[in-house]
Amino acid sequence: MFRTALRNVFAHKARLSMTVLAVMLGVAFVSGTLVFADTLSNAFRNQSAKSYDDVAVAVTSYADPDDPEEAPGLSGEDLDRIAAVDGVAGVYGRVEGFAGVAGPDGKLIGVGWSNKGSNFAPGEDGKDPAYTFTDGSGPVKDGQIALDEESAAKGGYEVGDRVRVATNGPVKEYTLSGVFTTEDGAVNAGGSLVLFDTAVAQEQYLRQGYFEDVTVVAAPGADDTEILAAVEPLLPDTAEARTGQALADEQAGQIEQGLGSLKQVLLGFAGIALFVGVFLISNTFTMLVAQRTREIALMRAVGASRRQITRSVLAEAALVGLVASAVGFALGVGLAVGLRSGMAAFDMKMPDGPLVLSATPVIAALAVGVLITVFAAWLPGRRAAKIPPVAAMNSVHTVATTKSLVVRNSIGAAVTALGAAGIVTGASTGGDDGRMYIAAGAFLTLIGVIVLIPLLSRPVIALVRPLLVGPFGVAGRLAGQNAVRNPRRTGATASALAIGLTLVTGLSVLGVTVGTAIDKMTTDNIKADYMVTMANGGDLDRSALTALQKAEGVSAVSPQQDAYLQADDDHVSVSASAVTPGDLQEVLNVDVVSGDIDSLAEGRIAVAETTAGSRGWKPGDRIPFTFADGKKATLAVGAVYKDSDFLSPVLIDTAVVSGHESQPHIRQIFVKTEGGRSAANEKVLVDALGDNPAITVMDRQDIRDEFGGVISTLLNVMYGLLAMALVIAVLGVVNTLAMSVFERQQEIGMLRAIGLDRRRVKRMVRLEAVVISVFGAVVGIGLGTFLGWAIGETVADEIPGYALVLPWDRIGIFVVLAGLVGVLAALWPARNAARLNMLSAIRAE
Repeated sequence: MFRTALRNVFAHKARLSMTVLAVMLGVAFVSGTLVFADTLSNAFRNQSAKSYDDVAVAVTSYADPDDPEEAPGLSGEDLDRIAAVDGVAGVYGRVEGFAGVAGPDGKLIGVGWSNKGSNFAPGEDGKDPAYTFTDGSGPVKDGQIALDEESAAKGGYEVGDRVRVATNGPVKEYTLSGVFTTEDGAVNAGGSLVLFDTAVAQEQYLRQGYFEDVTVVAAPGADDTEILAAVEPLLPDTAEARTGQALADEQAGQIEQGLGSLKQVLLGFAGIALFVGVFLISNTFTMLVAQRTREIALMRAVGASRRQITRSVLAEAALVGLVASAVGFALGVGLAVGLRSGMAAFDMKMPDGPLVLSATPVIAALAVGVLITVFAAWLPGRRAAKIPPVAAMNSVHTVATTKSLVVRNSIGAAVTALGAAGIVTGASTGGDDGRMYIAAGAFLTLIGVIVLIPLLSRPVIALVRPLLVGPFGVAGRLAGQNAVRNPRRTGATASALAIGLTLVTGLSVLGVTVGTAIDKMTTDNIKADYMVTMANGGDLDRSALTALQKAEGVSAVSPQQDAYLQADDDHVSVSASAVTPGDLQEVLNVDVVSGDIDSLAEGRIAVAETTAGSRGWKPGDRIPFTFADGKKATLAVGAVYKDSDFLSPVLIDTAVVSGHESQPHIRQIFVKTEGGRSAANEKVLVDALGDNPAITVMDRQDIRDEFGGVISTLLNVMYGLLAMALVIAVLGVVNTLAMSVFERQQEIGMLRAIGLDRRRVKRMVRLEAVVISVFGAVVGIGLGTFLGWAIGETVADEIPGYALVLPWDRIGIFVVLAGLVGVLAALWPARNAARLNMLSAIRAE
């Protein structure tokens, strides 16, 4: 029987090629993900270990720099005490914060959030062990900086050049004193690193004489744990010390955790691709078994047992899975290499390191490929074993019994109903619990619909038959009949497309609905022409607000400045924003419920409706508050307004809080200009801000993209990851049609003999493919819309103005693409059908 299985595999090489391709793609996705994750994890671990190679002990300060009553970090005296510990060869204090470098075009070099500034901390030998200089030397006075090698190359800077650098304050020019290499994570993440002289860095990021972190280098032969034990008693309560090895291990664990999440997401999509592949594999073996009915029956007649027949089919599947797994693993390794190169091409720099080929991806590839193929072939193998010897006297096409169809449809209806009930329950429950119900319900519904698809195919395809007969005549009529001739085969083929389009449609409905709600929220709440923010998401300097207020053509300016207020009646801090009275109403929509918003200018506060209701505040109430500096004041409530995502629960005049905060925390500045948005007005604002590369000036469209663009990006990523499943679904259509043409050789030969020309034969096969593909698309779009609605209901309460939006344009595109898939999938089978020799085709077997 094994020899028979081997012979059958070689005899049906062409017909099994699509199955091999489907398994190969799924295995490539799985193995590529595992190899990529292992390679990336190893590279990051090595980088982490390397960055702590020379660190015996690392000390971190957790002091609050805004608290005037405590030291903002570790002092120079703390460093001196640490340096006096036995076994310590060097102590290096660090401060860091944001620093952005302007390129030749004035734009920011790097990715904003990972643009960093720190201090050059030379030892007695004039070197800082954290950096290796390839040109020049470190900065040792005000007016000098050093740049990492990649940023210097991107900007075209050489030692001696003048470089524009932006921190949270105005842009300044510095002389480039040196270029260095580093294992710093910010640089390896595609950002930049600027080194200042220590005094300059302390002035910018902390306070003169203080450091945030300290690295301790051990003398040769010294023990790190002994140094740690000696250092810990010397530290203030706000600082913590750990060995360099402990920090490296902790960072490695964080890397593993982060990459583990990425790996799970990618493996999830690989699982979807393999799930779709199951239908292709099952369909292939079902058709192969159907074509070999007489052969199997004769084997039964000469003594082969049912178990041997099943084993023969499963052996074929195992051989196919083994070949596909081997090729898929090789392709997966190439995919891992390509992913890494692709990330580098998009300036997502990854640490250097060798490609890691561990045993796990190899075992996973073989196990997944073989097990999935054998599992998918089990049911066809079981059916093959049930073929009685007398079938050798009958037609090769066996028809499912009425009992089996009734049982199948009953089970499918029950599972579908149970899944739909779970989805509706989840939609009404909402929150995380609701989404769990929906996930379980979606799985059951998908399984149930897949079971029912053969039953659904006849009535649904019957609806489109008139559209085929009218324009396409005999070819259209035959295509409609062929599409429902074998409902199980049609259903299995359509199921693959339905699964992919269920997910794509669900994502589209949810994404477009959420995006529309966010877009509406932005449009309804923002009246400003521009919003100004820091590129790294940090706080703007007060000087930016002053510059914008003085800029020509600016009619209104209001910041969103975080303000600390603690209500003395319950000693609970409230989330508050300091704004500019009068200008606030010009740049943001404030829907006042009661009181007068203009009372902000009188030193009163405005409170959001929800906060006012929960605390029992109303206009005229006087509330005792404590400010950030500990001073107290009684503030009257002047107005209550409707809640808004662009307004904090409490609003207060910037003039009231300015004397209580040493450094304002300005998240955004909204600006309205005379004449509205224009290139000229935008240039005025950019110039007023000193052409600062670290400050982003966004117009209203940019603002909408800022809040809604993440949704579009996520959708595009999801579409890309689901593409593999859709490719496999297309292969399923090609495979089904090719084998269907093979089965119908006699029929096609007879049609050709009685006058159906080659052009109409091709048309018949193409229309059949289109009908099956569009049928799958309709089922998938319906399910996807249902799921998109349900998931949306669980987040509706969290997004103001949420209302279901059906993306008819995208749905239309999906249907058209499904039809196009059918046309493309039918090219090869249609060509083969048209080229059949009539006499050979109608010859008896």
